[in-house]
Amino acid sequence: MQTVTKLAKPAPADGDPATLDGWVVVAGAPTMKTWALHTSSDGSMVSGYWEATPGTYHATYTAYEFVHMIAGRIIITPDGGTPVTVEAGDAFVVEADFKGTWEILETVRKHFDFKV
Repeated sequence: MQTVTKLAKPAPADGDPATLDGWVVVAGAPTMKTWALHTSSDGSMVSGYWEATPGTYHATYTAYEFVHMIAGRIIITPDGGTPVTVEAGDAFVVEADFKGTWEILETVRKHFDFKV
């Protein structure tokens, strides 16, 4: 059976303010909120929105993520790698073995699909 689930548009005040596992502040005082709007029936995928204020995190990924940027601008730099600038309207993926910095230049909101 095929199922379609329409995801709600989150209200700005409703996000979970907890810091993500593997994300450590390395510059500034950024804050983040996450809206996990849907988890697949087998628990392998999570979809939702994430928002963060300017500052820099060092992130360690353990799972694949697809991102569509809704607002903001970020410079993502893999450890020992080349910086990539992403901004509103861009889409990108982060592989499960990523380690590096997310320098948030402008408050960002992204839609994500995360493979657990």
